[in-house]
Amino acid sequence: MTQFTYIGTRPIRHDGVDKVTGRAAYGADFSLPGMLHGAVLRSPHAHARIVSIETSAAEAMPGVKAVVTGKDIPPNSAKLVLGGEAALDLRDMGDNLLAHDKVLYHGHAVAAVAATSVDIAREAAQHIKVEYDVLPPVTSIDQAIAPGAPRLHEAIAQNIANRVEFKRGDVQNGFADADVVVEREFRTPMVHQGYIEPHACVARIGQDGRAVVWCSTQGPFVVREACAGILGMDAAHIKVISSEIGGGFGGKIVVYLEPLAILLSRKTDRPVKMVMTREEVFRATGPTSGSKVRVKFGAKRDGTLVAASVSLWYEAGAYRGSPAGAGAMCCLSPYRIPNFFIEAHDVVVNKPKVAAYRAPGSPMAMFATESVLDEVARKLDMDPIELRLKNAVTEGDPAPYGPKYGPIGLTQVLEAARNHPHYKAPLKANQGRGVACGFWFNAGMNSSATVTLNLDGSAAVLTGNPDIGGTRVAQAQMVAEELGIPVERVRPSVADTDSVGHTDVTGGSRVCYATGNAVIQAARDIRDQLRARAAKIWNVDVDSVGWESGRAIPLNVAPGSDSKTPLSVNELAAQMPHTGGPIVGRAAVSMPMAGPGFAAHICDLEVDTETGRSTVVRYTAIQDVGKAVHPSYVEGQMQGGASQGIGWALNEEYVFNADGVMENAGFLD
Repeated sequence: MTQFTYIGTRPIRHDGVDKVTGRAAYGADFSLPGMLHGAVLRSPHAHARIVSIETSAAEAMPGVKAVVTGKDIPPNSAKLVLGGEAALDLRDMGDNLLAHDKVLYHGHAVAAVAATSVDIAREAAQHIKVEYDVLPPVTSIDQAIAPGAPRLHEAIAQNIANRVEFKRGDVQNGFADADVVVEREFRTPMVHQGYIEPHACVARIGQDGRAVVWCSTQGPFVVREACAGILGMDAAHIKVISSEIGGGFGGKIVVYLEPLAILLSRKTDRPVKMVMTREEVFRATGPTSGSKVRVKFGAKRDGTLVAASVSLWYEAGAYRGSPAGAGAMCCLSPYRIPNFFIEAHDVVVNKPKVAAYRAPGSPMAMFATESVLDEVARKLDMDPIELRLKNAVTEGDPAPYGPKYGPIGLTQVLEAARNHPHYKAPLKANQGRGVACGFWFNAGMNSSATVTLNLDGSAAVLTGNPDIGGTRVAQAQMVAEELGIPVERVRPSVADTDSVGHTDVTGGSRVCYATGNAVIQAARDIRDQLRARAAKIWNVDVDSVGWESGRAIPLNVAPGSDSKTPLSVNELAAQMPHTGGPIVGRAAVSMPMAGPGFAAHICDLEVDTETGRSTVVRYTAIQDVGKAVHPSYVEGQMQGGASQGIGWALNEEYVFNADGVMENAGFLD
């Protein structure tokens, strides 16, 4: 096994001091001279045709500088922009920004105002007169797919935007051969990611017509491509600078304000700042899908799974694009099942368009399948971990979605769970214990990195991924490992879209893997250049120079020849002006989907039989992470994911009334 010096250690993150002392700049912290403030008028109806919009009263108010409506957004075709775990449709994004003909959820934006203060902008928005022809809403999967249900989009029959199917073997005969069959249906509510920082941006159009956007986002290049596509601009005419990000979890990939701020800045020739209220975040940004999942398992008496069927129905919100396909890929992935059928449906409803949320699509699917597996184990009088171990996939087994697994660690995490003291601890009265497996992918995709060597031997790393999981310090560790310099001497930064090559979103569990590979290759480029500089100093061929522990070393030195003293990074860096000039390492990669990760979690729950109150008394998370670059931040991801899962399971959901109006648009509701 490779021995590392810095990989696997726990250095202090480079941005930590700025964050705890308040120096870090977040989306709402940016201001520019002469800046205006924007506000949005949102629909009071969940489903209605827009008959007319009258803006003159708002435009006449003192302090109001511009008003925009859906007519200010150019018509778009259904072009897709890569946005992390899923592609984003430009036409739908444009319509979601400002409704054109119909509003499709309560809170759907219909107009935006720029004024000299936030208060004036918000008041002016309320003076915009919109005439609606109210239509009946569909606010659940069952309503949406019922015969004769109102259509959200004429082009989407039965409100089912897409269907995905996977199958293997003969399911009917598989169930006929089973000794035990269990079938159940599960529903999960739509919930929000719950990030603390609201969406915020500042946009400025220069005299040359070029836009600069400062914003809180998981993907500055996604913002650039989306704004360019929606507004009909060249991507080269938009520069996006990402701020520090106060939480995202997948919810800060889609654009909600940035194109509006650009439009308002273009109309006023002044910078425009837009910041959502907490209520707007809940009513108008993307939560995760509500779902309906029906699962059926068949097993032999010895616990061998012989058949399974899973039917998934996911709410997409107002526009197509739920993570139903990902749910279909995940739901049976931990298990070796010879006969199965999986179908997944993407259903549009009169609710906000969904966005990603931590392994989007997987939690709902795995909750359902794992719950049924527990019931199968009870019927067989079999330990639930033993049932899972008996059927666990291993290297070489085919995934339900096609490819064969490479090296994976599901068996190891299940064995660790079985042998953990938690699993063997006695339960008290009114307590129960659950076990579940999880599954997710590494998305791969495209990343770029630049590493610059300074004259004193320190290094700077530029990448295009906002840091929401400790990836900056991990990238510094990678450079330190490759160059053999202390990690404290590597400064990682998130670059704007003009300063580094195209980099896909911070999402899809891809950054440490894909952008990390770009960083490693860029650091190796530096190392190769340092070897070449040492060869020049020693007047030898570069193949005669090796690299070891942060030093260039001579290779193949003949006995009796002149000895050459190894040269350190510091020494070689100091000689850069005399040996060829600056040394910059660059890399751009397009990475395939990497080996998936598996998990096994154990939860002890206590229920008050009089009040029904549930209390989590113990929780153990075991993850197949490979080699943790920075274990503290991997552990933090595990702890945060478990906490959010507990909140989703026990405490959180969107509540809509019969008219499609959300009744709990805040953390305290």
